Amino acid sequence: MAALHSTAFCLGSVALSSRQELSFRRGNVKASAFFCPSSVSIPQLSFQSKALGGDGLPETKDSSLVVCFGEMLIDFVPTINGLSLADAPAFKKAPGGAPANVAVGIARLGGSSAFIGKVGEDEFGYMLAEILKENNVNSEGMRFDPGARTALAFVTLRSDGEREFMFYRNPSADMLLQEAELDLDLIRKAKIFHYGSISLITEPCKSAHVAATKAAKDAGVVLSYDPNLRLPLWPSAESAREGILSIWDTADIIKISEEEISFLTKGEDPYDDAVVRKLCHPNHKLLLVTEGAEGCRYYTKEFNGRVKGFKVDAVDTTGAGDAFVAGILSQLAKDLSLLQNEDRLREALKFANACGALTVKERGAIPALPTREAVYDAILHSVG
Repeated sequence: MAALHSTAFCLGSVALSSRQELSFRRGNVKASAFFCPSSVSIPQLSFQSKALGGDGLPETKDSSLVVCFGEMLIDFVPTINGLSLADAPAFKKAPGGAPANVAVGIARLGGSSAFIGKVGEDEFGYMLAEILKENNVNSEGMRFDPGARTALAFVTLRSDGEREFMFYRNPSADMLLQEAELDLDLIRKAKIFHYGSISLITEPCKSAHVAATKAAKDAGVVLSYDPNLRLPLWPSAESAREGILSIWDTADIIKISEEEISFLTKGEDPYDDAVVRKLCHPNHKLLLVTEGAEGCRYYTKEFNGRVKGFKVDAVDTTGAGDAFVAGILSQLAKDLSLLQNEDRLREALKFANACGALTVKERGAIPALPTREAVYDAILHSVG
């Protein structure tokens, strides 16, 4: 895997602008291990695009492009697990941000992707733009803000690889993307438009998010949504719940975790299929629930089931869910008819599970995202 600006450095003191906000949260990816294939067959993934008849999905586009919208930032990951941020002797600088992770993940897997978002006109922003370029991600829709910094997140890693975050933003550049800065032509070219919920928290980015989603929907682009709950970034728990659900019904594909199900349903059992079904909407073509070491569940109008996980030694779970999303979207962008065939969908989900499994074995999100060859190799070794 190519090196990606992953530098360890020691922190003596850190100067923060009065404009920056400090927030802290518990990580909500639950796993000391991740996914694995449940059978010895290697997924025979199709790369033919076909139209879906009569189920509400758009006709096949010539492109298999996935456009990812939202935040891109710098994660600072401690070089030693199990210590508080104050006690960590050094941190590894790692590019991240969920939508950007997905874009790079798809490109690493041999797919076509683009990123739309805003970073600061600063050294970190230029570094992130260069990383997109190095990974063959289209960055035509990336914007630079001269008045705001690129967002930063310091990550505490427990001994089992679980995370706590401390964010430096408010405002960071990603929050300041304006509707007029959107590359609507790029959005309309996409097969799939992927986004999260963090871009819904504040204006002007919220309006840009809504406009981008509408442009994609009007152009017949498939909408993919990963809420990626970051509760301390919202004004309140209720505003987070309302904001996440405000765009719920417009998505075609949704990926959530079991913790997010509990949050959205105000404490109901996330492992109860009836509870999950209550989150399904007639517009949805696929609802995916990631369960860390246990694998994932899938729900469509016609069928539902589970693809089991396999245990790995987790170093850092940052980006594991994004790698999973990249894995499944990379396959759906090539052939949306996977949504109509349960056996083939399960094969694609095995591939996505392996993407997540490989990602937790290294520190940082983007540096750990696997290539397609690495994924197939991992599947072969796991079944052996």
